[in-house]
Amino acid sequence: MKIGTDAVLLGAWASLKHQPNSILDVGAGTGIIALQMAQRSLAETIDAIELNDAAFEECVTNFENSSWGARLFCYHASFQEFVVEVDELYESIISNPPFFNHKRNTGVQNPRTNARFTETLAFEDLLAGVANLLSENGVFSCIIPAEFHLEFIAIAKENKLRLNRICYVKGNPDTPVKRCLMEFSFQKSQLQEEDLTIEFARHHYTEDYVALTKDFYLKM
Repeated sequence: MKIGTDAVLLGAWASLKHQPNSILDVGAGTGIIALQMAQRSLAETIDAIELNDAAFEECVTNFENSSWGARLFCYHASFQEFVVEVDELYESIISNPPFFNHKRNTGVQNPRTNARFTETLAFEDLLAGVANLLSENGVFSCIIPAEFHLEFIAIAKENKLRLNRICYVKGNPDTPVKRCLMEFSFQKSQLQEEDLTIEFARHHYTEDYVALTKDFYLKM
């Protein structure tokens, strides 16, 4: 699994203002988002879930080799299984979920492709699970392709999750919005909307993007 811009964006953008003591990363991949949460917070419990065998092993290795290994743990399971078996609630849940509709599946089977299709974790399953595991005052943060964000918001609403914050992400000033960073909770609040452009030219990053992500890159 490669470390993608989506994951780094989400790990940097997700709010920790409520100072969560328990955090869950759904679909950990390399573990990058959970590691960002450990770097940014003092949370005692930072759990991750990863279904793919190779990704799980890589995630565990990265956790063990980090400075925060004592606070990090990865479960080798599907999110659906995890929801059924776990009783505790989390104050913060974060996910960079699979997002391609199954009708767009090319038939190519590899870990990175599977991680990007909703066949293993449909939006409905993800949001129903989040609603079961999120504490009353908890926060759920995610990143979704812009073309799916209204559908995602509608499914979240069915699960009593309210959109509190959204960031519209563009690759450069001349392209349409590509991603939506979103924050949900059970609490109703004034919607906060913001915009972020990643670069103004190839590998020439905007000040806003640098300010958001510089703590996670060696060269930024």
